[in-house]
Amino acid sequence: MSGVGKGIASSSIALLLKSRGLKVTALKIDPYINVDAGTMNPTEHGEVFVLENGLETDQDMGNYERFLSTSLPGINYMTTGSVYQDVIRKERNLEYGGKNVEVVPHIPQEVIGRIKRAAENADADVTITEIGGTVGEYQNVLFLEAVRMMKSEMPSQVAVVMVSYLPVPGSIGEMKTKPTQTAVRALNSVGVFADFILARGPVSIDTKRKEKIANFCNVRPEHVIAAPDVQSVYDVPLNYEKDQLSLKICAQLGIKARPSNLAAWKNFVGRSRKGKDTVKIAVVGKYFSSGDFVLSDVYLSVLESIKYSAYALHLTPQITYLSSLDFTDKKALKKLDGYDGILVPGGFGKTGIQGKLNVIEYARKRKIPYFGICYGMQLAVLEYAQNVLKLPRASTEEIDPKAQHLVIGVMPDQKEKIAKGDMGGTMRLGEYPATLRKGSVVARAYGTRTIVERHRHRYEVNPEYIERLTAKGLTFSGTSPDGRLMEIMELPEDVHPFFVGVQFHPEFQARPLSPHPLFTAFVQASYEHKKD
Repeated sequence: MSGVGKGIASSSIALLLKSRGLKVTALKIDPYINVDAGTMNPTEHGEVFVLENGLETDQDMGNYERFLSTSLPGINYMTTGSVYQDVIRKERNLEYGGKNVEVVPHIPQEVIGRIKRAAENADADVTITEIGGTVGEYQNVLFLEAVRMMKSEMPSQVAVVMVSYLPVPGSIGEMKTKPTQTAVRALNSVGVFADFILARGPVSIDTKRKEKIANFCNVRPEHVIAAPDVQSVYDVPLNYEKDQLSLKICAQLGIKARPSNLAAWKNFVGRSRKGKDTVKIAVVGKYFSSGDFVLSDVYLSVLESIKYSAYALHLTPQITYLSSLDFTDKKALKKLDGYDGILVPGGFGKTGIQGKLNVIEYARKRKIPYFGICYGMQLAVLEYAQNVLKLPRASTEEIDPKAQHLVIGVMPDQKEKIAKGDMGGTMRLGEYPATLRKGSVVARAYGTRTIVERHRHRYEVNPEYIERLTAKGLTFSGTSPDGRLMEIMELPEDVHPFFVGVQFHPEFQARPLSPHPLFTAFVQASYEHKKD
């Protein structure tokens, strides 16, 4: 089933193999016709993660980067759409030499070629490749065919790990293996046979059921690995090592296993358990609801970034998800007094915008530490224009393109594409440098005046209003090197303890072992606010 934890399993295996001194890289295969993840619905697919080169990808690429403490290239992510696009492009360029181009074998061969190129690009000893979706789905048959072909071509160099859920029905009280047996048969039916089975479940699998799965699923009992629910995703690799998973994978691939060094990771997990105090952070967004359920995957990187910084400060974060729609009525704003800090993450569209503006105004006036990311920065500038510059009709071009005062506008070089309705790829994506103002809040947080951060946005602060905003006390403390684009806004510390908005997405570069300095500064300010 989906959401069972394949991404965390892949990330954990990658971390464990890296801890043994191996060079490891990781890929994600998404079975969507979308060429990239940029146009996917966040409440259905989760967060869009942006790589250094600007490619919009699945959130599991973020998990890989965080667990491996590295940045991954665009070649490490593929979708059905991007694979077909490349095969068709090659056919049009006569790169197949006039042959008939067919779904099989050319699509699986393109997949295999991408996996091998990613491995060569990283000079990797081991390449982890996660196939999205579930066994038995039509969408990933061609990717499974690629696995079959690779396993046939180089059997000693390919290991197949299957993640399967073993339920413990409350009315029965016994772990059931039949769903896994059925899933394994579905996998076998396309010619792929698992070497390892990660037995996901609410509790750890016992010896009797390991033997039962081994008997019916053609794997060795010691290759059925316990994967129970744990306190956090960061416990998963440590849990796998109880069954010596990385040692067994090395043996399966014929790699000489080196001693494992997980000391830094264990220290991180230990800090996450031993906070000296708590800090309460409200994340006010609009993508949290899906029917009767609350989703946090939409802002996954933001939430994890808060945690990393809190743990580094020996604090336990208490993060609450609040819908911006609930704050359209200003009477509801009093509930924000119960939080030490407020964060408004990125997003698109006008749903819930008035609620966010009300929250930002409240945080500014009540001097509650505020951190705005992307849209959260744009709306902070807009709120300042409406309430401090006294421009009540100020707006953003995204919400009201005919507004009297477009304080936030579209970038000129994208207007032509948008006019044609070509919204895919019209954003400022990937890494860009910025220069920080000496002595500013953010310059002190970074400890440098030159930074490089990842972007994903279509709109900017309108240069026509910058002078008026700064004259009223707003500081643009970070700009593009040429000074044309406003990257960071803040209020001076003598006016507000921490009121910072950034146009980029710092969460994409936060790591468990190296928290992002802006998140750390925000959490620290929030904790100081709590003590006051």
